[in-house]
Amino acid sequence: MPQTTPYSGKFSPSSYNSGHDHRQPVEENYGGLQYRDNKLVSGSLEALVQLLVPTVDYCPDRSYIFTFLLSSRIFLHPFELMSRVCYLCVDHYRVGDPQTDKKRIREIAPKIVQLLTEWTETFPYDFRDERMMRSLKEMTHRLAFGDELSRRAMQRLIQRLLRKLTTLGQYEESLATISAAAALDRPVALKSKQQLVRRDDCVLNLCDDPFVVAQQLTHIEMERLSYIGPEEFVRSFVQKKPSDNHKSFFSKRKSTNLEAYVEWFNRLSYLVATEICMPVKKKHRARVLEFFIDVAQECFNIGNFNSLMAIITGMNMNPVSRLKKTWNKVNTDKFDILVHQMDPSSNFYSYRTALRGATQRSTTAHTSQEMIVIPFFSLFIKDIYFLNEGCVNRLPNGRINFEKFWELAKRVSEFLSWRQVTCPFDRDRKLLQYLISVPVFSEDELQLASYESEGPENNLERDTRRSLRSSLSRM
Repeated sequence: MPQTTPYSGKFSPSSYNSGHDHRQPVEENYGGLQYRDNKLVSGSLEALVQLLVPTVDYCPDRSYIFTFLLSSRIFLHPFELMSRVCYLCVDHYRVGDPQTDKKRIREIAPKIVQLLTEWTETFPYDFRDERMMRSLKEMTHRLAFGDELSRRAMQRLIQRLLRKLTTLGQYEESLATISAAAALDRPVALKSKQQLVRRDDCVLNLCDDPFVVAQQLTHIEMERLSYIGPEEFVRSFVQKKPSDNHKSFFSKRKSTNLEAYVEWFNRLSYLVATEICMPVKKKHRARVLEFFIDVAQECFNIGNFNSLMAIITGMNMNPVSRLKKTWNKVNTDKFDILVHQMDPSSNFYSYRTALRGATQRSTTAHTSQEMIVIPFFSLFIKDIYFLNEGCVNRLPNGRINFEKFWELAKRVSEFLSWRQVTCPFDRDRKLLQYLISVPVFSEDELQLASYESEGPENNLERDTRRSLRSSLSRM
């Protein structure tokens, strides 16, 4: 049977582009698995599970482990997969003779440890399910029967996993604390609306260097990226069965880290709009506007496309875009170039070109700063969504369409390579705290602040301002 190919080669572009290859592909079938030109393209669920499980003579490669662990949750719960893996690894091959069983466990134990290491390191959230953790500990006891070294390796694996889960839990608690604080700040912001609209305090009072602000935004982006689990990209594809009473796996993370990251994008857009609309004087608004254009430029230079797009989005919001007198005092040449870079026409062609350039720079980087690639995340998610919607999970013969999941794994593995980069910039804790937690205006508050800065131009806008004043004063 053909082996799955090495990790580095599996996700190369050539694996998915055979448009210039006019030879007849060679197709082969082995025990429920179909290969085309020695590449796995489909298989039954049972055969694919079996391919994940190491034996005395076989060890699955990292690319297959990652791809199957990522995609299998579309078809079965991670605990169900873990149960099958445990059975096939140990129980299925028991012959009843203690010495024979012990010898076999000793031979296969290092491969089982490697498989479980890949699982716990890449998909640690799976092990928040108590049943998963219990299965992991039971496997440790079973391996202890035949191999002391593997037992110790499993204990270290569990210790690393627990530390990682603790860190993830602390991060999610910090996000919850920030959200709760923001909710408490909302009534204050509403009650003192006029004072907030008319004050001159803004990010410029903390830092007037756009490169430093771009660095701190990159810190926030990279931290939040680092906590997104790869399984979150396929979580929305999974339909929970009504009969599934084990709610812990599905409900423990009501707000996923992926969703929290998208919320950060929205917050940054509203923060930019708030900072621009708040100053009383036109020259101050223009200065803030110019400053954020420079911040956006620095984000582009760094490779932080998500913050770049959030800033552009904030500037394109109606409360900001309608400030014609403010915009007239600003040289918009640089802004126009940045908007062109993120132009959605031709499926974001300009942005995708820039992203490929940043990715290429990252692969040949000489410094950690050159390794930074932070994609426009909403578009990244959209690409994965359309990949899922555009390809069937199962073929007409009932087999799983594994070509689709190779491609899905390729996309997500690229994200993981971006995620693992360490941010090289110094932290400015006061500025970081401001960016993360300073209250921002709601959509209605922004619109009213805009009208207070530059008055309505027609009867419709005058009626809107009157309505906003009335509704916000009652809150």
